[in-house]
Amino acid sequence: MKTALICGVSGQDGAYLAQFLLRKGYTVHGGTRAVLPALLPASPPALPPTGPPNLRRLGIADHVQVHAIDLNDAAAVRGCLAQLRPDEIYYLAGQSSVGLSFQAAAATLESHTVGTLNLLEAIRQLGLSTRYYNACSSECFGNTGEVPADETTPFAPRSPYATAKVAAYWEATRYRQAHGLYVCSGILFNHESPLRPEHFVTRKVVAAACRIAAGSGETLALGDLEVQRDWGWAPEYVEAMWGMLQQETPDDFVVATGRSHSLREFVAATFAVLDLDWQRHVGTSSELLRPAEIHVSRANPAKAAARLGWRADYGMREVIAAMVAAEQERLRARGATAA
Repeated sequence: MKTALICGVSGQDGAYLAQFLLRKGYTVHGGTRAVLPALLPASPPALPPTGPPNLRRLGIADHVQVHAIDLNDAAAVRGCLAQLRPDEIYYLAGQSSVGLSFQAAAATLESHTVGTLNLLEAIRQLGLSTRYYNACSSECFGNTGEVPADETTPFAPRSPYATAKVAAYWEATRYRQAHGLYVCSGILFNHESPLRPEHFVTRKVVAAACRIAAGSGETLALGDLEVQRDWGWAPEYVEAMWGMLQQETPDDFVVATGRSHSLREFVAATFAVLDLDWQRHVGTSSELLRPAEIHVSRANPAKAAARLGWRADYGMREVIAAMVAAEQERLRARGATAA
């Protein structure tokens, strides 16, 4: 039986990965401590006794051993790894909102780079054979234009979030090259699910469309509708994370569907599922535009297909259908509770 430590277990990817690893027979530990001291109270509220909400929603809260780990504290990180001696570590922590990163650049950088450094250095100092997964991002590529990005495409970050991810990527690469650690970086393009917080645009669109279909009468405000993204299904992407750490030698992989769509297409398809004309309910606002935007994001996931045997089954429309169904169920549950 293998042991895994998921840093950021309470987030979307962390929760789905915990569920996947439990099914594989792993003992799963999770770290949940907030990593944004500049944005959050000095003493974050304690987790409810029933565990992180996303783990509860997936029905696995009782099966994940949750720890309060301050990833910015090198001594605490080393002590945790000395105790757990995990076979695998997945670094999924850090501030994950691109938009928020423009308001909190320093905290975003710290949340991705200091924890990465502390974990990798602890593995090195303790002489562990732990395999390490580093969560990189398609944001690192910046605008790809019409040429799909692969593992050889140079990085050109356009946000503090992307800059932080690039820095963490090179930290991970250095420990693999200089110290021989088993370290992989997954360069994941956008991947969505019902566990996304509503400040992410996909969940924002789905939630608003479902409320409008239920008679809310609201208007959904969005930014640039012409941006293009490659949207996949988060539960599938965690399988690729795991697959990277099962290879004989460590390497980096782009994970994506290989198909990009505009936000306008995403919005239209979401409202169409609910038999609504999106143009009657959606407007744009210049206040929602980012200081620097990625206009086109395209991916070439051929290496993951060839080496990991991984391919995305869900495309944008399948993702939308699953998210709409989950959102409608959530609204029904709220209505039943209120009644």
